[in-house]
This record gives sequence, structure tokens and C-alpha cells, in this order.
Amino acid sequence: MSKPFAGTRLTAYLAKRILELRPTKTQAEIATQAGFINVNMLAMIKAGSNRLPIDRVSALAKALEVDPAYLLLLALEQMVGNTEAQAIVSILSNAVTQHEMGWVTAIREASDMSDPPMTRRARTAIFGVFGK
Repeated sequence: MSKPFAGTRLTAYLAKRILELRPTKTQAEIATQAGFINVNMLAMIKAGSNRLPIDRVSALAKALEVDPAYLLLLALEQMVGNTEAQAIVSILSNAVTQHEMGWVTAIREASDMSDPPMTRRARTAIFGVFGK
């Protein structure tokens, strides 16, 4: 069977995240939580046989407990290519300033794209950076 999306950043990311979640939920449970009617669909996406449909990104991100914006970027890369996906993300990221985006990017990198919650400790640390 053809695997046109094998080797993409999305397939590697899915494989890694599904493995990380294995102690708490199965791949079939993740697929069900993401709303896939056929639980094998997630396996096909992970293998690169199918691409991730854009309308499943939000639900899959929630099921994987990851940042939906990052998952969207990976899905867009499969759909339109890396350069085009980066352009789309760049245009859509204007909801924050360029400097704010630097903070967001650093948080995403530091958390390995896991969408960490804002805790009291994290908020205190941020305020501490600004001497407050």
C-alpha cells in the first residue's frame, strides 16, 4: 500500500506522542477520543498512508494532550508543503506581537509541544522575569 505521507514530521510526532501516552491510554482510545469512526484511521495516519484531516486536528490534539497549533502546522505541512504551511502559520500568528510569539515559541520548545497549563508557579516565574 502506498504511504505518501510516511516520513513527515507529523507521522514521527504522532508515533512519539502515542508511545508517550501508552501508560494511560491506547491508540484506539486516542482515535475514539479524536472522533475517528474507524479507529484504524489513526494507525493509517501514523503510518503515512493517509493525511490528517484538518477538521480532526483540534479533537486529536485534545486526545493527545498537545498544542493544537503545532499539530495544525504539521497537518498543513502534509497538505501544502513546509514552506506554504510556514507562510500560513506566519500570517495567522499575527494575533500576538512578534516578541510575544518568541515567548510562545520558547514555551512550546521547552515543553516539547505538550501545551502545559499555566500554574501558579509558572505565572510567578514569568512575573519574576519582569521584576513583579
